[in-house]
Amino acid sequence: MTSRAVPPATAAVPVQDASLGAAVRLVRVSKTFPIAEGRALTAVDAVDLELAPGSLTALVGPSGSGKSTLLHLVGAIERADSGSLTVDGLDLVTANRRALTGYRRGVGFVFQRFHLLPALTALDNVLAPVLPDRRPGFDRVERARELFDAVGLAGREAALPSRLSGGQQQRVAIARALINRPRLLLADEPTGNLDSRTGRDVLDLLLDLRTRHPMTVVLSTHDPAIADMADHKVTLLDGRLASSSAPSAD
Repeated sequence: MTSRAVPPATAAVPVQDASLGAAVRLVRVSKTFPIAEGRALTAVDAVDLELAPGSLTALVGPSGSGKSTLLHLVGAIERADSGSLTVDGLDLVTANRRALTGYRRGVGFVFQRFHLLPALTALDNVLAPVLPDRRPGFDRVERARELFDAVGLAGREAALPSRLSGGQQQRVAIARALINRPRLLLADEPTGNLDSRTGRDVLDLLLDLRTRHPMTVVLSTHDPAIADMADHKVTLLDGRLASSSAPSAD
C-alpha cells in the first residue's frame, strides 16, 4: 500500500481494496485561520495527497507545520476553505452537516493527552462513544471486551484511569477509538506523552491492530523513529507538502 503526493485532479481516487480501509484523496486543499483584523494564518496550503486503503502514514514536520490541522481536516473536525478532500467518495469540503456528522461516527480519533474521563472505569470510557447506539445485533460490551483483549488490557476493564500507566491509558484510548469499527484512524501525536519504549510499544500495537481490524491509519509525530515504523512518511513545512516517501529499509 502507498501514500503519495498526487497532481491536481478532479477524479475521485480509485479504491484499490475497500476491505482494507478508507481511501483518502486531497487535491489543492487549503485552510486558513484569522489571527488579527485583516490578517490570517495559512495552516494548510494547497496540499495534494493520496492515502491508499490500509496504509499507515506518518505526518512529520516542526511545530506549526500543519500536521494537526491536516488531521482535523481529514477527520472533519475542521472544514477546508478550498480544494477537494474525499474519503471513500464523500467530499468533506462540500458535504452538508448531516453527512459530516455521520462520517465522524465512522472515524477513530486518538490524541496525545488520552482524554479519558477520570470518574469512569476503563470499560465505560471505551463504551462512551456508543452509549446512544441502538443498532440491532450490536453488543457494545462484547465489542469493548474484545478490544480490551486486542490491546492487551483484558482484566483491567474496571480500573479507573488514575490506576493505569500512561501507556495503558493510551491503549484504552485506542480501544475507544476502535469501538465503532472505523475504516479510518487518525492519531495526533499518540506517543507524545509516553517514554520512547512505551511509544514504540503503542505503535507496534497500532500496526498489529491494523492487520486484525483493517483500516487506514494517519498519525502525526515528532519522533523520527516512530515515523520510520510507518509505511510512508509525509513531511509538511509551513503548511505545504515538502515530501512524501517510503522510509528507508535501513
